[in-house]
Amino acid sequence: MTKHIHLSLDAMGGDYAPDIIIEGAAQSKIRYPNLIFSFFGNKDKIIPLINSYNLLEGSSVIHTSEIIKADEKPSVAVRKGKNSSMGMAIELVKSGKADALVSAGNTGALMAMTKLLLRPMDGITRPAIAAYFPTIVGESCMLDLGANIECDAKNLVQFAFMGQAFANIVMGIKNPTISLLNIGEEEQKGLDYIKEASKILISLDKQINYKGFIEGDKIAQGMADVIIADGFSGNVSLKTAEGTALLVTSYLKKALSSSIFSKIGYLFAKRAINDFRLQMDPRKYNGAVFLGLNGIAVKSHGGTDAFGFANAIGVAVDMVRYNFISNLKNKINKIEYSL
Repeated sequence: MTKHIHLSLDAMGGDYAPDIIIEGAAQSKIRYPNLIFSFFGNKDKIIPLINSYNLLEGSSVIHTSEIIKADEKPSVAVRKGKNSSMGMAIELVKSGKADALVSAGNTGALMAMTKLLLRPMDGITRPAIAAYFPTIVGESCMLDLGANIECDAKNLVQFAFMGQAFANIVMGIKNPTISLLNIGEEEQKGLDYIKEASKILISLDKQINYKGFIEGDKIAQGMADVIIADGFSGNVSLKTAEGTALLVTSYLKKALSSSIFSKIGYLFAKRAINDFRLQMDPRKYNGAVFLGLNGIAVKSHGGTDAFGFANAIGVAVDMVRYNFISNLKNKINKIEYSL
């Protein structure tokens, strides 16, 4: 008998909650029949939605009228959010009653509250946000994507080891290549803390497959399995990539509808074009992971739809199936370096 995976969902987080949360859960249930959900939020809004999806029978709803607003400051969320849908969903993971949390709510608040309640692992100074990044040759992992705007060399080195573990455990890459995002590939370029982190990683060549600096235009080429950056640079890179994907698909749509000949050409190339759109669809890569915590927390894009939220749930499922937390702890404990 397949073991059930219990997910704790912040049903009120995100631009279109609770509708897309419930629909996304129903979609993911088709792919993962062994899922069990606990929905946190306004029961008067959640229960009618759940009843419209037979796949969600057996799910539990824990009522709360309190929510964390999209513009809520993290410090305020930490002080007042204990009884919010987000806070209660995190607490279920902390108690061990749920295997993972998924939320499309306020990123800063979610990072602050998970850090407070789940606590960073021993050996990790700052947790980081990591996510899949599409490339020409497949997928890469990138972190940090916004949790830590300012970093030092020690933070970047820890991100490198966490990213290595993520690529190894979840993505199945035996010896993932690691690169630091920088403004050039030459050793003398970049800010001092980035150059310092690079020197440390070079000295740890027996523990990590570090390949040096990588520039932004090389990310999509798949030149590294894991790209390390501070939260500011990583977030800008991610949002730029998402915007570029929308730009390219928009240009393609206009080009294919510009004349009768292009419309005819579309009919012949429809299958290939649809495959292209799927590869460029940001929703396919929705679901960022908070690495370095004593619990699994996945952040969905706040403006995603049900398809995107279902993909975020899929990321959480993968983390649980691969016993990511215990495996990461084992890998972190084996790291030998001093700063």
